[in-house]
Amino acid sequence: MESPETHRTSLTPPPPQPSPPKGEGFTALLPLCLLSLLAVAACGGGEEAQNSFPEPQRPVAPIESSGYLDEDSRDSHGEAERVMELAEIRAGMSVADIGAGEGYYTVRLSPLVGERGRVLAQDVVPETIHELARRVHRERLDNVALKLGQPNNPLLPETSFDRVLMIHMYHEIPRPSEFLWNLRGALKRGGRVVVVDADRPTDRHGTPTRLLVCEFNAVGYELTRFERLDTETYFAQFEVRGPRPVPAEIPTCEL
Repeated sequence: MESPETHRTSLTPPPPQPSPPKGEGFTALLPLCLLSLLAVAACGGGEEAQNSFPEPQRPVAPIESSGYLDEDSRDSHGEAERVMELAEIRAGMSVADIGAGEGYYTVRLSPLVGERGRVLAQDVVPETIHELARRVHRERLDNVALKLGQPNNPLLPETSFDRVLMIHMYHEIPRPSEFLWNLRGALKRGGRVVVVDADRPTDRHGTPTRLLVCEFNAVGYELTRFERLDTETYFAQFEVRGPRPVPAEIPTCEL
């Protein structure tokens, strides 16, 4: 999950932007969540964390900044363009950028989905969301909303997203089964979850592919596409298959 190298501790939220058209699900959420940290926190919802979810049998990596020094370096690597192509993101879609950090993917998704599309940038660090709100306002990204999530619950609106992107952050989720269980309801029919991560141990800021597939399968997702982006980084796409399991019956995946 991208985190800025420094956080400002006292910021004045930028003035609100005009609300987008009203509608259901994600669209209806937008007027409440744009560009205000207080508004973002107030938009919280979703189900309470449950103690019956299994504890992961693997280390959880701490949140840290992106491995790339700056956005120009990331652009030269070409990952974002390739990921959005593989994910088949098109104009008019609603996309959630989980662990959005400084907004590298968010600002590139915004023009891709266009005026009729929506991007929800989510993160669990309040200072990060606050800084991203300033960027969204500064760059006039009228189709972007922001959301403060919880470590094991993204707190996304129900039945709202065509795509959910989890870029270089999956290994930072404390309890993956709970997170993925809560995430399921946010997908539209035919919606897809995309994970981009490094094929290495979680304590080295990656997720082994076998472990990733096991953890998604355990909560009722199926791997529908897998591509190597380089010798270590992969693109994995999942779709919901079957009913959502009872939390206490979710099996534990081991390394």
